[in-house]
Amino acid sequence: MGDAAVAATAGDRRLHIPIHLRWGDLDAFNHVNNTSMLKLLEEARVRAFWLPEPGEDAPSTAVLDSSIFSGMLTLIARQEIEYLAPVPYQRHPLDVQMWFGKLGGSSIEVCYEVYSPVESAAGGRTLYARATTVIVKVDAETGRPLRLTGEERAAWGPYVGEPIHYAHRR
Repeated sequence: MGDAAVAATAGDRRLHIPIHLRWGDLDAFNHVNNTSMLKLLEEARVRAFWLPEPGEDAPSTAVLDSSIFSGMLTLIARQEIEYLAPVPYQRHPLDVQMWFGKLGGSSIEVCYEVYSPVESAAGGRTLYARATTVIVKVDAETGRPLRLTGEERAAWGPYVGEPIHYAHRR
């Protein structure tokens, strides 16, 4: 399973994908830029769900064929993110925890919580962000939705948990 780990958190199984920051992820305020956070989540998603190349290690959830010959596209239908604390540059990887809020007919709702890699001096780890991405599988030729396969449901089913409920402010 490589660097990915699986853990039980609050009764739900979650994938823990370590993601290293790059210096270019920072902005002029010396913290991870909001758009860079979306790229970090994308990197975690690819490592967690896309089939590995021969010889690469991946978690058991990595069942999507992302090759150009697969005949299938995965399109982002929706993303929502709640930033809870600035992310400073650090050499240790962030702990991106992932689970599914829902497995639909042709879509999946991926939930994330992004944590600091180590406990702070004050104790505990910092929760930097919570996010949700809705992904739809579509036929590359026709553009029509493709149903989730039995293999995908079997691989992802154990990781279905409570979806994220955001504190909407107006």
